[in-house]
This record gives sequence, structure tokens and C-alpha cells, in this order.
Amino acid sequence: MPDTIPAPVLQEHRFPCDTCGSDLRFDPASGDLRCDHCGHVEPIGTVWTQSRAIAELDLARGISQTLDGAEMEETRVSQCPNCAAQVEFGDTDQAKECPFCATPVVVDTGTHRHIKPRAVLPFALAEEVARDAMKDWLGSLWFAPNGLQAYARKGRQMDGIYVPYWTYDAQTDTRYTGERGTIYYENRTVMRDGKRKTVRVAKTRWRSTSGRVARFFDDILVLGSRSLPKRFTDALEPWDLAALEPYTPEYLAGFRAEGYSVPLDEGFDEARGRMDAMIRRDIKFDIGGDRQRIHNMDVNLSDMTFKHILLPVWLAAYKYRGKSYRFVVNGRTGRVQGERPYSAVKITLAIIAGLLVAGAIGFLYAQNR
Repeated sequence: MPDTIPAPVLQEHRFPCDTCGSDLRFDPASGDLRCDHCGHVEPIGTVWTQSRAIAELDLARGISQTLDGAEMEETRVSQCPNCAAQVEFGDTDQAKECPFCATPVVVDTGTHRHIKPRAVLPFALAEEVARDAMKDWLGSLWFAPNGLQAYARKGRQMDGIYVPYWTYDAQTDTRYTGERGTIYYENRTVMRDGKRKTVRVAKTRWRSTSGRVARFFDDILVLGSRSLPKRFTDALEPWDLAALEPYTPEYLAGFRAEGYSVPLDEGFDEARGRMDAMIRRDIKFDIGGDRQRIHNMDVNLSDMTFKHILLPVWLAAYKYRGKSYRFVVNGRTGRVQGERPYSAVKITLAIIAGLLVAGAIGFLYAQNR
């Protein structure tokens, strides 16, 4: 990092109530800051001084770490020793339970310098709504241990987490060479069951072709965290990215934010893979015909930009027989995903019951015969 970039001010993400001095928190129901102590409400617009525009940042400068100092920030972040989550701590926090796996974490003494979020998708569901969605999901699981069902009934507090993501934009212009296949049929005489029969055989006539396709990719979304299984976060989609708000720490009041652990360039590698898959589809459509072969793709990328954004997730971690299980709820839609243990006793009893039922059916069938 060049020495000319000044160190940014550490953001605390805490906002005192003008009435009683307690901490305000963001209220998903109203979209305002609310004091749980005295009930005072303060619209975010009264403390928001940033521009409404959500500007993209130059990808090359981001990867080379030559962004302006205003695009960087320092936060106190500690890594969970169990799941490697990068969890942000407030200035007064010294230790807490990891919200991703319920492992105790002690804050370290250093700070983490990283790219500042550009946009945030605020929570739209309150904790009690997310907890009800999780209860319904847990209650619908087959062969779950009784302890898991009891956990669902206890209503343990969930953690509101802003999970880091990258979005990537790029204009692509691709020249290609390939072949277009046209299916035609020929009659062929074959022997079947000792008799001669005429059958139609499909064959393909190939013709060389070339061309050009162009596509603009907007907001290719890539998870910036390693702490949650990707199959969970992918299953929480879709996200209403059209509702993104320019980043302001007021939205984080009362919630936690995870620092990104997937570097910008690594995230772009994943985004590029998705782009290439879409470009291949465009080329096949452009080639036309019945079948297509692609021999070469010369992809030219321009106007490459990115954003670091935060998406809302309600999360609960449950330990059963020494193993952590995590449940995540989309903070906008209430969609639930998670890990679950299985009860060996219940599965064994179900198998025994199935065998008994099968045996009884077999016995009755034999009696009727």
C-alpha cells in the first residue's frame, strides 16, 4: 500500500440516543434508529450525510491496492479459531461467542485494513420474525434429535449479521471460431431378430463459422466470506439488490458485521467463471443450428468495476454432542437454510417399524393365499 494513503478513522458503529444516552439500533420494521431504553426514534436521514449514489470502483485499482484512502477503513476484527470467520468487534468488546459456530472468541490487539463497504441491504425482518421462520423449519425436519426440537422451542436469541459480498461489472466483447452442426438422416439396413430392417440414422453435417458477441455483466454476486457453507448462502438467493442503500454505519447499529475473507481478485476469478459460462451460451445461440462446437473464445474485458456490499442474515448456532450446527435466515425474505443432526435412535426405530409393517403385509398376503 502506498505511503501517501492516509490511515482512515476507525468507525465505531455506535450512536447514542439524544434523549437518554443509550445506544440506538437500526429497526428493520420502521427503517429508523430506535432506542430500546426510552423508545426514542431518529430517522436515518437526519444523521446521514453521504450521497445517495452508489458508485462503482475501478477493479484494477482495487486489486493493485491503489484505491484512495477514503475507500479504505480499519476495524477490530478477530478470526474464529474454529470456523475462521472474520467477525468485527466494537471498541469495548473483548470477547464474545462466534455467531457462526458458537465458539468463544477473544479479540486480538490489532486492526484490519480493508476496502470499505460501498452499499448495504438493510434488514427488513425483525429477530422475532426470523426466529419464527427458523422454528417452523426446524419443526419440519424428519429424524431430528429431541434436543434440536427443544432448542427450537426455547427461542434462543439470534444474531443479526451483515455478510460481506463482492459485486462485479464488466463489458465483454468476444470473437469466436467454431462449427455449426445440422442434423440430417440416412436410411440404413440392419439385421434385427434375424430380419433385415431399414432404420433412419441421425448424422451431423458440420460447417466452420465465426462471429462476435457482446454482453455487459452487471452485479455478478460473489460471497466474500468463508465462514458459512456456500451451499447455504447460495440457497438464500435471490437478493433484491435493487434495494441496496449507499453504505452508512447507521444501518449496522445493533448488528454485527463480518469482515471479508475472500480477496477481491479471488472473488473476480469466480465471477469470471460465471461470465465465461454465459458467454459460451451466447456463442452457441449465435452459431445456431442443431449442434454447436466452440473452438476458440477471445474475450476482451473493459469497464471492469466492483463494489463491496453487506447483505443481512439472521444466524443461530447450536451445539449438539460437541458439534456445531448453523441456521441462517435471509434478513429480507425469511428463507431458511441450515445444518441438522440426525437421531440414530429415531432412524433405527423407523427402520424397525418399516420392517415390521413389511412383515405384517407379507404375513397377511400369505394368509390370503
